[in-house]
Amino acid sequence: MAKKRKIKDLSDLGGMVFSTNPDYIPEEAHESEESLDPSQQTLYVSYDKKQRKGKVVTLVEGFEGPESELIELGKHLKQRCGAGGSVKDGEVIVQGNFVTKVIDILVNKGFNVKKKGG
Repeated sequence: MAKKRKIKDLSDLGGMVFSTNPDYIPEEAHESEESLDPSQQTLYVSYDKKQRKGKVVTLVEGFEGPESELIELGKHLKQRCGAGGSVKDGEVIVQGNFVTKVIDILVNKGFNVKKKGG
């Protein structure tokens, strides 16, 4: 009986093994989204409590760029505010009313920021 070869990850196989998706594009062929300079982006900051059982959250919308940079921005904002939150559907959600603090942080990072709502 032949010994089984242990495979640590798929890169050990030398490429794609099989795909049933006719529209499949290998990861190397994906176009990488370019990041814009922060001064060329306008972010909208607001607070919201709709559909959140009365809890207030701060929303940052309008980011244009790769998802990885948006996740890094969300992580930075949550750390600086000392609050939890998430990044969903292209917007950063920070738990609590930190509108002025988030605006100050984003302006210091070089973004154009507009306050949305009352």
